[in-house]
Amino acid sequence: MRYVSVLMLCMLAAPVLAAPPIQRLTMPPGFHVSIFSDQVPSAREMALGDDGTIYVGSMGAGKVYALADRNHDGRAERVRVIADGLRMPVGVAFKDGNLYVSAVSRILELPDIGKHLDAPPHPRVVVDDLPTDRHHGWKFIAFGPDGKLYVPIGAPCNICDPPLPYAALWRMNPDGSDRQLVARGIRNSVGFAWQPGSGKLWFTDNGRDWMGDDQPSDELNRIDRIGEHFGYPYCHQGDLPDPEFGKGHPCHDYTPPALKLGAHVAPLGMRFYTGKMFPRAYHGAILVAEHGSWNRSTKSGYRVMVVAVKGNRVVRQWPLLDGFEKNQKAWGRPADVLVLPDGSVLVSDDLAGAIYRITWRKPQA
Repeated sequence: MRYVSVLMLCMLAAPVLAAPPIQRLTMPPGFHVSIFSDQVPSAREMALGDDGTIYVGSMGAGKVYALADRNHDGRAERVRVIADGLRMPVGVAFKDGNLYVSAVSRILELPDIGKHLDAPPHPRVVVDDLPTDRHHGWKFIAFGPDGKLYVPIGAPCNICDPPLPYAALWRMNPDGSDRQLVARGIRNSVGFAWQPGSGKLWFTDNGRDWMGDDQPSDELNRIDRIGEHFGYPYCHQGDLPDPEFGKGHPCHDYTPPALKLGAHVAPLGMRFYTGKMFPRAYHGAILVAEHGSWNRSTKSGYRVMVVAVKGNRVVRQWPLLDGFEKNQKAWGRPADVLVLPDGSVLVSDDLAGAIYRITWRKPQA
């Protein structure tokens, strides 16, 4: 009788993911992409701990990961699972040593997580009364400059006219108290960040489906005042009335997008580039992860875009990382971006289960 070693059994129980074909990716001159880790199934939002640990939520895996690059070689030598069995724990946010995780109707906290990576604490429930809908129930979360935790609640449908708290962005204290409405008329935002200097909150929003290949456009928006309404479900992309809900709700009553990103590109995570490594044209620009279309006859998105802004105005946009899709077949789907202290940028990919690292060095003359 032949016996299989314990190590072999472990390998059979947890198969290693295939390495993503990053040689297919295209970038502007001087940029380079490498694999930070290819062992992060269903990777979504990322957050940076104060000791350099990268925390990653997931969409379908039910897990939260901690990635460590202790030798600073640009690749995580270890991936730990620090929480498991959660309901779509997409969002992660780090503050004062604690990791906050969104899990549809709940916000959880892993206290003092950096000191307990090998024996993670049982998640503590901070909030447990958010809507339970799975449709747009996953949540990108982040702490603002005001110390508040910002939590979006998407519309529980493709197109409908739901009451609050749906289709809105909210903020609260870290313990879940003092909840306040920030903005409404937001179908499903899965990415937002605050502009350095102005402190203005910018966010991505996914437009409705089944109005054709080329409309409505997904949006990049800017909040100028608390309580603004961005149109959903009455008006899309700032100038397109909804055929079912638009009557009696003129588009000029709502805040138009700062930029139309294109129909069905599915913008998710976004951050302002605050590093120094990239060329000057990238300083202060917005990096947007476009997850890619699922209901368009010709695929769109599947890339990371750069949106250059000057004050409140969008100047132009161009692709930074492209090539996740070819001949109508996608092997990767960008989900989030994260700027590291050295100026490099991480990109999560929930289809390939990977995190990529983007760097730049001046091209040889």
